[in-house]
Amino acid sequence: QVQLVESGGDSVQTGGSLRLSCAASGITVSTHYMAWFRQAPGKEREMVACIRTDGFTYYEDSVKGRFTISRDSAKNTLYLQMNNLKPEDTAMYYCAAGRGLRTWLSSSGYMYWGQGTQVTVSS
Repeated sequence: QVQLVESGGDSVQTGGSLRLSCAASGITVSTHYMAWFRQAPGKEREMVACIRTDGFTYYEDSVKGRFTISRDSAKNTLYLQMNNLKPEDTAMYYCAAGRGLRTWLSSSGYMYWGQGTQVTVSS
């Protein structure tokens, strides 16, 4: 049974930092495309960042230079370091794992999902 368990969400002020974690079981993070998505109220779910099996990383334009995705194979855990947070980063953040389909830039490319962790940034 695959489980992805996110943690680290919190309420912070503008300019603050958070590190999200996604502990995986039932799969190996290094052999899957791993991604962070977010969904704000009334908006569609969007990819924030992805790390492929070859180590290539992708970031959504609005988070480039502020967010860093990484994985720890020994802990089988995915991370998202978020710096210089802005109110528009407020959302539920989800960890996802996929097999590297052609649709890896969209939510349809991911078969396993966590339950989400809330990030709230106040001005």
